[in-house]
Amino acid sequence: MALPWKLHGDGREVGASEIVQPEERLSWPRTVGFGAQHVIAMFGATFLVPRITGFDPSATLLFSGLGTLLFLLITRNRLPSYLGSSFAFLAPIGAATAAAGQGAALAGVIVVGVLLMIVGAIVHRVGTRWIDVLMPPVVSGAIVALIGFNLAPAAKTNFEASPLIATITLLAIILSAVLFKGLLGRLSIIIGVVVGTIAAAIAGEFDLGAFNEAPLLGLPVFTLPEFSPQHLTIYLMFLPVVLALVAENVGHIKGVGQLIDRDLSPLTGRALFADGLASTIAGLGGGSPTTTYGENIGVMSATRVFSTAAYWVAGIVAILLALSPKVGALIFAIPEGVLGGVTTALYGLIGIIGVRIWVENRVDFSKPKNQLTAGVALIMAIADFTVSGGGMTFTGIILGTVAALVVYHLMSALARWRGTEDERLT
Repeated sequence: MALPWKLHGDGREVGASEIVQPEERLSWPRTVGFGAQHVIAMFGATFLVPRITGFDPSATLLFSGLGTLLFLLITRNRLPSYLGSSFAFLAPIGAATAAAGQGAALAGVIVVGVLLMIVGAIVHRVGTRWIDVLMPPVVSGAIVALIGFNLAPAAKTNFEASPLIATITLLAIILSAVLFKGLLGRLSIIIGVVVGTIAAAIAGEFDLGAFNEAPLLGLPVFTLPEFSPQHLTIYLMFLPVVLALVAENVGHIKGVGQLIDRDLSPLTGRALFADGLASTIAGLGGGSPTTTYGENIGVMSATRVFSTAAYWVAGIVAILLALSPKVGALIFAIPEGVLGGVTTALYGLIGIIGVRIWVENRVDFSKPKNQLTAGVALIMAIADFTVSGGGMTFTGIILGTVAALVVYHLMSALARWRGTEDERLT
């Protein structure tokens, strides 16, 4: 059976004004090299999620690779993307694990995955207009931002475990992002981890005992989800993540479309369904839930190679890495102080992605409805407001998400009722 990619030019070079389209490829040695670049680009963020949540790193890599291959199949090799670990799940996973264990957290992941699949099926059928109406940029930006900023206390805890190592790690991330360009600049997280780990080793805070004892080859450790009617509140904590994943996927599709000068919006439903399916499968086996990765868009932008063939290589490499317990043991050996520096940067960057949505869509914050939508939602999430009643507890992420939706649509409805074009309730 013939492979679906046609050779770009002579397969060796990419002209200054050319790009390698998703249905094209370079020579296979070069394609493998670009695939390896995508593995490196995604690895820094992908492995941190299982290190933070306690999920098995090898299972995370396995389901990440499998999810990527499924994504490429479902989007018919027309949307280049790698599905790495999603940071949007960190807060509900942490809360669910603390309250009821990893099995309950994995059940929450599956709930989100199934809902995202449903959203994808609806979008494929009726289009994305209803998403734009439900979540205009001020709302989607607020939801993405509040998920990142809600994690601030966790970053503080990690940082305080070893302030010196955390500071060295954070400085390494900042300096590498500023001093390096291209791929190296996009690998600032990995560089920070390496520098911080070296500093931790010098300080005697790096233990490789588990790595030395782990076998070279072996299957990941799989964990099954645990569903229970008593965990309804836990599942509700995960619901805002669906909205964040929709925003991330839509942003990814628009970003890639702009870079290759194509309208990829007809693939939105397929992309959402594929991401939901990948997260669902990961939840069934104990892997971290997935999302599209901006790091890999950066690699494509820098190399001008958008071939989905490179992503097939990346997915296969991730699966192969998952079959080495030593990889997982090395990830779990990362010192707490290093995590402190990395999470301080990463959680802040997640929050800023929401701010970026506001900037790119030119949200007008002179309007009270936009001010209050963002302000109320962020305060509820950052302070982690908690409301209990009827045997259920709602925390900052879900309260902030509900607040963003209610405040925006309530104020919009009142403005329309009053006929005020500038939507000011004065």
